[in-house]
Amino acid sequence: VRLAGKVFVPHYAEPMPHRLAAASPLRVAAREDAEVRDRLPAGVPFNVLDMAGQWAWGQVGEDGFVGYVPLAALQRD
Repeated sequence: VRLAGKVFVPHYAEPMPHRLAAASPLRVAAREDAEVRDRLPAGVPFNVLDMAGQWAWGQVGEDGFVGYVPLAALQRD
């Protein structure tokens, strides 16, 4: 949503603020065997943009990597 008017995409998503309740890998796909992009410690802010199955897709903080973490590793802010 922050980029609306600057970047054209089919739809925009309002970030849902969460934090990592437990350390978790940030994966490039919503699978346990997917490549790990980063390892996130507990307490890191994670802005969820979409949820599907047992996975959340979003961004680390405001300007960090984008990827997937298990829903079970998150808590709402």
